[in-house]
Amino acid sequence: MSFPISKKALAAAALALTATVTAACSGSGGGTTSGGASAGGKVTIRWSTWGSAEDVALYKGFNDDFMKRHPNIVLKMETVPKYEEYHPKLLTQLTSKTAPDVFFVGDDNVGKFVAAGVLAPLNDKLAGPDSKSKPEDYFEGIYGGAKKDGQIYGIPNDTSPEVLWYGKKALKEAGITEDPAELNAAGKWTMAKYLEMNAKLKAAGKAGSLFWNWYGSTYSMIGGFGGKVWDGGKFVATTDPKSRKALETLAKGYADKTFLSVDVLPASNGANTQFLRGKAGFYAGGRWVIDVVKKGGDLPNYDIVPFPSETGQPMPGAVAASYLALNKDSKNAKEAFTFLTEFVSKEGQLQRLKGGGAVPSVKGAEQIVLEDNYPAHAQTLLDVRDTGFANYPEEVAVPGLTKDINDHLLKVWTGKVAFEQGMTELQAIVDGKIG
Repeated sequence: MSFPISKKALAAAALALTATVTAACSGSGGGTTSGGASAGGKVTIRWSTWGSAEDVALYKGFNDDFMKRHPNIVLKMETVPKYEEYHPKLLTQLTSKTAPDVFFVGDDNVGKFVAAGVLAPLNDKLAGPDSKSKPEDYFEGIYGGAKKDGQIYGIPNDTSPEVLWYGKKALKEAGITEDPAELNAAGKWTMAKYLEMNAKLKAAGKAGSLFWNWYGSTYSMIGGFGGKVWDGGKFVATTDPKSRKALETLAKGYADKTFLSVDVLPASNGANTQFLRGKAGFYAGGRWVIDVVKKGGDLPNYDIVPFPSETGQPMPGAVAASYLALNKDSKNAKEAFTFLTEFVSKEGQLQRLKGGGAVPSVKGAEQIVLEDNYPAHAQTLLDVRDTGFANYPEEVAVPGLTKDINDHLLKVWTGKVAFEQGMTELQAIVDGKIG
């Protein structure tokens, strides 16, 4: 999934577009070509994404500005409202040679696109004189499955580092006197302390933490116990003792309602409602949660902290990402790359991310996150991005594996499958997919 970004759409209940939006009235090239020549010798570059109405509005502004600067290029933006429908459609287009020149790919899907050989390698282009975005402009960990054997096949558009939002009043009402962000600054933000706070919140009649059921929160908890998810190309989350302890802690927490899975909460009493009403102490999410807490009208009440570690020292955190990739069969690769490199560049991200809920993927655009001085520890979002990781390349290289893992874990979280049985079945699912 991306992510994260789709989490933002769910959490904010944004209305998605229901039809294809184009940035210009010119059509694309016909037949099996991607892109094509327009009237007057202009080149049409098609590009596709998913997104909410507000996401697409930001992109349209970039499109218009790009075409003013490049009068020989006409951009045609094609959008799919629902994330889960986007990649199947794109794969169909790639198979039939009708795909756009440039397109978004989610972090949980990029591996299979790389393996399919449909993406153009970008190393030489990124290092070339026409590039506005060099490989070293992006943090290594967030390339994830978009990089294989040293070759880059997609550039991170933006990111959504997973952090823990917390409500100060909710913690105080539960008798918690320590501030998580201050503990983190002192090197004392441990998993043991976090679980202790969750227990106090539960004893006070509140939920401890709200989690979306995705790799960001699950793998962050595993990391917080000092465990591993993948090791040497093998899935070890069910066998590594610390990882298994983390998953068991999650299962028990979901069972006694210390933890709540946002995915199964009723719409009338969802995560946003519970968090804003102080019915839960922590809410795992990204920068997009700012839009949620603004509705509560008490901005100083909320702050963020990274997921805790076993020792209290910083650890790599999960970072949701999406990537911009170039169609290997594009007939206008030069113009397509011009669009790609400017879209993901520092200047491009400063323009299109302003007012949104994402965190820039490129170095040098940090003011997007810091300029409003909110939340108080906004730097945490950048710290997690700088040292974090996108979903594991071993996982995203297997079509559908991340979804299968999430779906099966949700059965465990909701009590439909007992923990021990669930772990055995989960390992079998992963081994079967890999095999």
